[in-house]
Parts: sequence; C-alpha cells; structure tokens
Amino acid sequence: MAQPLRLPRRILMTADAVGGVWSYALDLATELGKQDVATVLAVMGPISAEHREQAAAIPSLTLEAAPFKLEWMAGAQADLEGAGAWLLDLARIHQADLVHLNSYAPALLPWDVPTVLVAHSCLATWWRSVHGSAPGPEWSAYLDRVRDALAVADRVVAPSRAMLNDLAVVYGKSNLANARVIHNGRDLGSFPASLAKEPFVLCAGRLWDLGKGIGALNKAAAGLDWPVYAAGPLSGPDDGLEIEFPGLIHLGSLPATDLAEWMRHAAVFCSPSLYEPFGLAVLEAAMSGAALVLSDIPTFRELWDGAAVFVPPADTECLRHTLRQLIEQQDRIAQLGKAARVRSFEYTLARSARGYAELYSELLTRDTQPVLAHAAG
Repeated sequence: MAQPLRLPRRILMTADAVGGVWSYALDLATELGKQDVATVLAVMGPISAEHREQAAAIPSLTLEAAPFKLEWMAGAQADLEGAGAWLLDLARIHQADLVHLNSYAPALLPWDVPTVLVAHSCLATWWRSVHGSAPGPEWSAYLDRVRDALAVADRVVAPSRAMLNDLAVVYGKSNLANARVIHNGRDLGSFPASLAKEPFVLCAGRLWDLGKGIGALNKAAAGLDWPVYAAGPLSGPDDGLEIEFPGLIHLGSLPATDLAEWMRHAAVFCSPSLYEPFGLAVLEAAMSGAALVLSDIPTFRELWDGAAVFVPPADTECLRHTLRQLIEQQDRIAQLGKAARVRSFEYTLARSARGYAELYSELLTRDTQPVLAHAAG
C-alpha cells in the first residue's frame, strides 16, 4: 500500500498561455484535483477566450489573470513589482499552502509558504542553443534574477536532465543544490493512436520561435513527395511580427482537440528544434503513434533514444534526405511509430503528477504546514 502523502489543500501556481506551460499547468491541476488539491492558476501575459474556457472546465481550478508582461519580454522589468504584489495578494486571499512557480522572478518574493520553482526554459540557455553565445548585457538583470531565484527556491525542478545540465552550465551547480528532474507528462487517453495513418509530415508548436528550428524544415520540405503541415502561431506575443514558411502548409493555431486529431493521423512527426527543455508536442505525437524525426540535441536523446530517427540540428540537406528515405519505407514508419508510442508510456501525466505530489509532501512535512493527509493514488 502506498504511503500517505501530506498534500496541500490549495496551491497557487503561476503560468502563461503562450506555450506548453499552459497545457502543463491545466493537466497538472486536473490530476491534482483527483487528490482533492485545489489550484489557483495565476496567468500573466495574453490569454484568449478559448484558454479561459479550458480553465473553466476544470472543477478544482480557479483562474486569475492579469496582463503583466512575461519576464523574458522586452520591457518586463517595469511590471515585476506590480506582478509580485498581485501574486502575494492571491496567495493570501486564497490561503495557499504552497506556491508552484513556472517563472523565475516570483521566487524572489517574500513567501511564507514553501516554493517549488520549475525551470521549463530560460532565455540564457535558449540563447546559447540558438545563437551559440551568451545573451548581451541588456539581459544581465534577467540573468541575475534567474540565478537568485534558483538559489532561494525551496525546490527547483527541471523537466529533463539535459535542461538541468544546461542550467548548471549557465548559473552554476551551487545554485541547483535543491534541484531534481520530474519529466513532463500527458494523458495517454487524449492522444489515441490510429492504424489509419495518412501520408503527411506534421510539426507543431510556436513556429515563430527560432529555437524550434522550423526554418530548416521549411527548406527541407522542398522536393518531398508528402506535404508537410505546420500547426501553431507564426507570430509571437511580444513583437507581433509574423514569420513566413512558404514550404509548409500552415494550419494555424488549432484547438487542442483538432491538433490531437492531426496527431492521430500523421504518419511522421518532425521536430527540428535547436532548443527544447522537454517537448510536449513530441510526446503527444509519440502517444499518437507517429514516427518521430527529431534533431539530435541532448533533450531528445535523453527522452527518445532508440524510439526516433535523429538528424543534426539545422542540417537542411540531412533532414530532407532522412524524410525522403523514411517516406519510401512504410514498414519503417510503422516500426518507429510503435516504438515511439511504447516509449511515451514512460511520460504519462499520472507519473508526472505523482512526482509533484511527492515533492509537495516532502516540503509540507518538512515545514509542518497545516495540510490534509491523502492516500496517494
């Protein structure tokens, strides 16, 4: 029998609706709700009506939103004080027993409850992967905040060992003494595999993000016998500039159910990322039984070695050659799709949520906060 965990009645969780953190937060709140843990989701930055509807569908979640700039955006410094006061007020009003932070700056606030800081990404590690250098001096205040946040949070979590290693290179191992890896997860039932795969290649995510490496796939698509579809936004939330990828068939920003349907029918899913701390879209495609063609970066090797085809990052010719060869090998596509789906069983939402529940219990037991005891499921 599983040992009982001391879980919080209510947590305050920060998030944004720009990328994968949104899905991560909703999924985790849903799973924690099954153990009678309520989540107050404090969302900063832009949020759409669709996002609000998704949040409203989760009984254990209370949505709070404010248009503060995200900390990696230009000019965010001016919003930090107001955002901090807002978050402290939310913790007090909702009587949160624990704070789960998906951004760095709030870790520096004077919390009176335990704090968990999840390093989903950071500008410095992104910059090194995309540009091959450290960010300029204009980002020094941001880097200092991240370094201090990693040092003061009660626990730091990274979604992969590769991300934790990247953080150690930039910010030092001494600031990660309380760090651990908890892989992200998705609900396997939301991404059913289909034997009726169709002859197309799919990619998905923030297409405007240079770290996704979509430019290489855009060029590699020329000369392929199969169409290459791309799901996701072409412009970011900060500058609004739209990037064009004429070699791809753009599907736009799809609702989650529509994207899952595309995943279900895609024979091949390609992620040519230069930077990826985890890669939820890859996991979704794997659960859907698509053959994976991934850039050969440490994160993807860690998670998918033996269950994907790897190509050097930004190598357009190699990517085109690999896709062309795979398209001509239907049996190989089926084998890879099966291998990816089997591997995806290691990254379920239930397993990820269990990791966080154990972490919460560890912190609350240490600090003897007033909590309810639950049997871990």
